[in-house]
Amino acid sequence: MVLIKTQAGQEALKNRHGSLSSRQRSAFILFDGKRSIDEVLGATVAMGITQGDVQAMMDAGLLVPLPEQPPAAVPATAPPEQDPGRSPPQRYQAAYPIAAELTARLGLRGFRLNLAVEGARSFDDLAALAPKIREAVGAAQYEPLDKALFD
Repeated sequence: MVLIKTQAGQEALKNRHGSLSSRQRSAFILFDGKRSIDEVLGATVAMGITQGDVQAMMDAGLLVPLPEQPPAAVPATAPPEQDPGRSPPQRYQAAYPIAAELTARLGLRGFRLNLAVEGARSFDDLAALAPKIREAVGAAQYEPLDKALFD
C-alpha cells in the first residue's frame, strides 16, 4: 500500500508538531505517494521504524492511502544507465526519492532543504536544488542523485 501525507500531516511536519517523534519524522518524510509502506520500512529499518509507527501516523490522521491510480505507462524503476533517453518527468520520478532520503538524513541541519525537496514538483525544481543538496551531503553521497537527474 502506498501512503500520502494529509494536510494535517504537512502542517505537523512544517510546524514540528509534537505528534511525530524524531524517528517517525524521518520516516514520515519518505511517504511521498510513490513508495510503498514496505519500501519506507525497509529504508528506515536502521532507525527502528515499525509497522506500529506507521499505523500511529495513520491513526493520527497524518497519512492516508493513495487513491487508486491507473498504472503508469513508463516504469519508474528503470535505472538511469539503462534508459538514457528519459524525459524530465521520468528523471524527476527517479531522483525525487533519492533527494528526499539524502536530505532527510541531514536531520535538523537539513530541515529547510528537505522541505524544499518536498515542495519540488518537477524536474526543473529538483534540478535547481541539486547544487544545494550536493553541498550539504558531499560529492560521494550526492552521486546517485546526480545520475538519476542528469545521466
